[in-house]
Amino acid sequence: MLTIRLTRIGKKKQPQYRFIVSEKARDPWGKALEILGNYEPLRQPAVLTVDKERVTYWISKGAQCSDTVWNLFIDQGIVKGEKRKHEGLSTRRKEKLAKEQAAA
Repeated sequence: MLTIRLTRIGKKKQPQYRFIVSEKARDPWGKALEILGNYEPLRQPAVLTVDKERVTYWISKGAQCSDTVWNLFIDQGIVKGEKRKHEGLSTRRKEKLAKEQAAA
C-alpha cells in the first residue's frame, strides 16, 4: 500500500520535512517514489509548498495520507474532509486513567 508521509531533512534543532510517496512498510528515510513538496514549520508563518496536482493524482491511485499530512492538506485546501485525530495513549495508560476515573 502506498502512503504519503513526512520525512525529516533538516539539521539538528532545525526541522524541515519533505512530503514523499512510498510504500507503507518502507523506511521513511529510504528511497521514495516521488517527492511532492516541502514543509518548514519553524518559519513564521510556516511554509508549506506542495504540488497539488501530484497529490490528487497519488490519492486517486489509492495512496493513503498519514494523519499529520492529511491535516496539513486540509489546512491548505488540497483535500476535503474532516481532520483526523491521533490519540497517542498506550493501552496501559488508558487502563490506568479508566481506573482513576472509576475510583473518583
